[in-house]
Amino acid sequence: MSQIRGDLRTDQQPPMAIPLGHFVVGLAFLVAGVVGGTVTAVTTVPGLSNAAHVHLLLIGWIAITIMGAMTQFVPVWSGVAIYSRRLAVAQLVLVAVGVVGFATALLATALSWLPIAAATLLVGLWIFVYNVGRTLVRARPFGLTERHFAFALGCFALAAPLGFFLAVDFAVGVFDSTAVDRGDVLLVHATLALFGAVLATIVGALAQLVTMFTQTDRTPFDDRLVGLEQLLFPTGLLVFAVGRGLATESLARVGALAVLLGLAAFTVVIARQLSRSTVDRSPMTARYWVVAGSLWAWIALTVSAWWLEPAGYATLFGHPDATNLLVFGVFGFVVVGSLYHIVPFIIWLERYSDRLGFEQVPMVDDLYDGRLERADFWLTLVGLLGMAAGPLFALPTVVRVSSAILATLGFCLFVLNMLLTLHRHAPDGISGVLAGTLKIDAGVDGVGNHENREDVGDVGPRP
Repeated sequence: MSQIRGDLRTDQQPPMAIPLGHFVVGLAFLVAGVVGGTVTAVTTVPGLSNAAHVHLLLIGWIAITIMGAMTQFVPVWSGVAIYSRRLAVAQLVLVAVGVVGFATALLATALSWLPIAAATLLVGLWIFVYNVGRTLVRARPFGLTERHFAFALGCFALAAPLGFFLAVDFAVGVFDSTAVDRGDVLLVHATLALFGAVLATIVGALAQLVTMFTQTDRTPFDDRLVGLEQLLFPTGLLVFAVGRGLATESLARVGALAVLLGLAAFTVVIARQLSRSTVDRSPMTARYWVVAGSLWAWIALTVSAWWLEPAGYATLFGHPDATNLLVFGVFGFVVVGSLYHIVPFIIWLERYSDRLGFEQVPMVDDLYDGRLERADFWLTLVGLLGMAAGPLFALPTVVRVSSAILATLGFCLFVLNMLLTLHRHAPDGISGVLAGTLKIDAGVDGVGNHENREDVGDVGPRP
């Protein structure tokens, strides 16, 4: 049976301010994204609002959060120090500035500025890939999580330049004089970004996090399902992307079905571990149940869509009516559930771990407000159900708008809870986290040569 990793190294992590800085910036983009989405559901917004909304959520919130999480947990899980702290700060600044510029240019229809913003994004994402890649390459042996992270980094590296060329094409029409079709490039870019960069990261992280938070082992049957996922998902995704890029439906269909079958196998493993959980309900396990259910529903709906039209723009996110299940039900609930442990745990490790045994210290779960957590869970869950059911069952517009408002309130409560946690418990509060992110001492960076804090033990769901 698979065991919980016992060789996790908290002494290898970067300074607290680096991952927390990523998370705080990501939370700001989350608020902008969900509020913007609610506004567009109520009224018409000028400019290319849909594209701006998608990039605020998927790059500003999800990708920046992934960047911070990988920068934190690749060293912890793999037992190697982060390659460069300065590069970790640079990646955050460049991607954040790039997202703001990109979304602003789209909303203002200032298309001539898109290449500059896209270039900033490209450089920031490539720095992230290089920095975490140089860190990950020293990890041995590669486990399930490391393999998925390495695959996700490759997809980030490929998707970023494709996004840059698409942005340039908006401004000067670079594809007009070539045999390359813009729509095909867009399909490959979205496929690698959504299902390679984001979903592969989620699968790799959940392999560790579900085991940690349920305190269960995977059975031999679970291991066979995980092996099936590792065989089908990465290979299938590459075939899927190539098939979409070449507009070859038969090839894209084979890759799409492999991706869905691999994800279905992994979702069974998640559900089985959650059902065998030996711990009480937590913010993480409650939301991972939503993730498992949303992923199953998205797969069930997407099978027919990708079978009939695997290389079409209408099925870019899977079934046309299942986008909310993927973006909010899977991506969103994974991020929110995970941050409910990651943010308090990093703060606890930095501020309270050295006091353990000498004075009474709070538990990790005491750092956030439990009432706000339960309120944001039910608001986002009810909102998700309404947003998912709306297009499927042609529900009235008022139901869809009300559901979007509930989900927005829920996500805003989550952001408030995280900010209150930082304000009350992080050294120097939120401003200290942001200031500390930008003031990493170059003298202790040393590119692979770090001054690490004293080891305080293994990472677990509770200290």
